[in-house]
Amino acid sequence: MASRTRRDERVTATREALLTAAERLFAEHGVYAVGNRQISEAAGQGNNTAVNYHFGTKTDLVRTLVRRHAERIEVVRVRMLAGVGDSAELRDWVECSVRPVTGHLAELGRPSWYARFIAQVTADPALYAIAEEEFYGASPALWKVDDGLTRCVPALSAEVRAERALMTRHLIVQMSVERERALADGSPAPTWDDTAVGLVDAIVALWRAPVTRDQ
Repeated sequence: MASRTRRDERVTATREALLTAAERLFAEHGVYAVGNRQISEAAGQGNNTAVNYHFGTKTDLVRTLVRRHAERIEVVRVRMLAGVGDSAELRDWVECSVRPVTGHLAELGRPSWYARFIAQVTADPALYAIAEEEFYGASPALWKVDDGLTRCVPALSAEVRAERALMTRHLIVQMSVERERALADGSPAPTWDDTAVGLVDAIVALWRAPVTRDQ
């Protein structure tokens, strides 16, 4: 039993080392620029087939990385939603979009690579579908946020709402990338809380912006 426990601990440690190495390399160089051999070497693994053994294909590895963050973010978002209830305040629902992400990044500490990793993933059409599935397909909380936003802007058409929801996601990702990169470079940067406040201010204004229609 003790030997089996030690083996399980080694397997867990190896998987975590591979995930950490993969996320960093994907964030810094792009998903398709990084091979399994590089990931294994960066994780201190002499076996170059370690990635395939533990995760399968590169797509499977990316999905595992996305999912492990999505699950943690979901926990925070569910907790926030419990406090929001049936709020009619737009800012409450925008907070539920932004703060679970920035709060998660703050908890990751320094350095982190998640924001830059997810930016690489969402920039690729095939991998973007994985991110959508893991975040939205497995996130009842995000659907509740979307419903809350819809109730706060009833005058917006479904098309405009979809467009602004996409803008919201891009703003959250890209501003998180800027903050994370500044931390990695040692450049002056606002706190994650300040980043969240700025994002919420801008996104609330985005949802309230007038719609210019063709005459």
